[in-house]
Formats: sequence, C-alpha cells, structure tokens
Amino acid sequence: MLLARRAVRRRGRIGLGGPDAGMTTSEYAVGTLGACAVAAALYKVATSAAVMEALQVALDRALHAT
Repeated sequence: MLLARRAVRRRGRIGLGGPDAGMTTSEYAVGTLGACAVAAALYKVATSAAVMEALQVALDRALHAT
C-alpha cells in the first residue's frame, strides 16, 4: 500500500499526463455530440415522405414481381 502511494505521488510530480491530460473527456463529448447530430439527420431523412414513398414502391414491386 505504501509503495502504491509513493508511485502515485511520483507520477504527480513528474507530470506524466502532460498539459493535455484533461482533453480526452472533452474529445469524447464532442465526438458523441457529432454522432448524435449525424444520427438525427439520418433519422430525419429516413422518415421523410419521399423516402417512405420510395420504400413503399420498391416493396410493392418486389411483392408483385412475376
């Protein structure tokens, strides 16, 4: 236990994290927001009337093909 405490203190003094140590959390947040924005845009397109009609026509053609 004592060795673990010394190792933690030593890392803090050396500064192994560097000046960008806290950037990973914000990068994940920006990436998550970007993914949500893309998903929302795709959902909006997929549920639009034009796309729904095109899917309906394609499905009708597939079911009534001879």
